[in-house]
Amino acid sequence: MTTLQIQKAELLNALHLPGTPLIVTNVWDAITATVVAQASGVRALATASHSVSNVRGLQDGEGLSVNEAIAAARLIVDAVDLPVSVDFEKGYAPDAAGVARNVRRLIEESGAVGINLEDSVGAPKAPQFDIPTAAARVCAARTAAEATGIPLVINARVDTLAGGGEWDEAVARANAYLDAGADVIFFLGLNDENKVKRALDEVNGRISVIGHPGAVPLARLAELGVSRVSFGPGSLGLTLAALQRSAAQLTALGDYPADLAFPFAL
Repeated sequence: MTTLQIQKAELLNALHLPGTPLIVTNVWDAITATVVAQASGVRALATASHSVSNVRGLQDGEGLSVNEAIAAARLIVDAVDLPVSVDFEKGYAPDAAGVARNVRRLIEESGAVGINLEDSVGAPKAPQFDIPTAAARVCAARTAAEATGIPLVINARVDTLAGGGEWDEAVARANAYLDAGADVIFFLGLNDENKVKRALDEVNGRISVIGHPGAVPLARLAELGVSRVSFGPGSLGLTLAALQRSAAQLTALGDYPADLAFPFAL
């Protein structure tokens, strides 16, 4: 592993700063990575597995093979100079040993310096791995990263609230994952300010949330002390909505959309 990859991992970790959160507009291929990386103020990128899968005609939920997921990550990492965190779903493996193998491959073959790791057996509303099993999977990812010498930033996802589960279990999971080696907790279901405050009080580490219309505003999330905000497939939704509006405008013999002249290049 290169010194540059280590430096990128260290930078990514440092950017998760409570009160000055890392904002990552999720990307899914080389051109979206390039465009987002050129936006003012952007210092790191993150992929969204949902988007990576959908643009290939596949469903989210490990519709990609691990080989396809790593290849997709490498295209994005190679397109930019910024640190890249990869939504690695459930590690593309049923057990901790498989997670370790695949995380090591991701680091070595793609150059990624961060991952999201889910704790559900399937989609967010599906059953979760029990806490010891889920924590062991986080620990396996950490051990694999240590073997490569890259201080991988692990954003461990807690799906409990999003799946209709109980608050106390969600917090117990979050703290277990931190103890197992996670750097940040991606806490789904924090859909109001009181829940954000409570998570920040009860989780023994940094918190990452997903932003969307109707969620706590970004400026307020910063004030509360959140460390990272991402948007998942929402950025793909933005792109597709703009494309659909433009297609309707052009088909109706309307004005040329101002952005029709594409200014970016790979």
